Amino acid sequence: MKTKIIVANWKLNGSIEMVSNYLNYLKNNLLNEFKNNIIIISPPAIYLERMYEDLRHLNIFLAAQNVDINLKGAFTGEISILMLKDIGIRYIIIGHSERRLFHNEKNDYIAKKFDLIKNHNTIPILCIGETEVEKKNGQTKKVIEEQLNSIFRISGPSAFRNTVIAYEPIWAIGTGIASDPEYVQTIHKFIKCYIQKHDIMSKNIIIQYGGSVNSSNAKDFVNQPDIDGLLIGSASLNAKNFLKIIDTSLNID
Repeated sequence: MKTKIIVANWKLNGSIEMVSNYLNYLKNNLLNEFKNNIIIISPPAIYLERMYEDLRHLNIFLAAQNVDINLKGAFTGEISILMLKDIGIRYIIIGHSERRLFHNEKNDYIAKKFDLIKNHNTIPILCIGETEVEKKNGQTKKVIEEQLNSIFRISGPSAFRNTVIAYEPIWAIGTGIASDPEYVQTIHKFIKCYIQKHDIMSKNIIIQYGGSVNSSNAKDFVNQPDIDGLLIGSASLNAKNFLKIIDTSLNID
């Protein structure tokens, strides 16, 4: 059975009370072993250290939602990869469509973050995907190629070894309208083949799907041969729902 990575992206949600209740629910109800599968929670940065000690005893990892390209200095409001490593963070989400849109992060800037993360022995979760207009115009593969090529230009042909890619069609994020699993499968297969053209040794490329995932559709996605996990947004904010998605995703017929 293939290894799957399930990630909860809380985005700009959370409170001390929510963190406490969430952790307590996980401690009391997390019964299934993950075996070779990986579970990750990505809360706002202010809660990362608070959650670290509890989650590592549950064999759950933490991911930061962002990182700056600078290591230190006069960059008010930013968080460096050295700080994240200092509190035990192993994964970092970059390239999310919300940061591309609201913070004007372009492919080349995201590629710098990717390279920084790899050079500091941490693991990027790189979000890629197309808009609704781009999909309607048949540009999905072209857009994805451009997003991947920016990484290759800076990090070289072996860039995607020991990384996670999250295919998130922008038109499906937060809309409640998930993509068709078979369509996602074709895109994931395309991404893997495209990367292997650059690096024939990349045999274990991990690609998640994200976009209106919930407990009702999770199994349909992870049953596909090239969908290696899920990046979950709003459905992960409730611990009970998140555990249901985990159970559904890791117990495949």
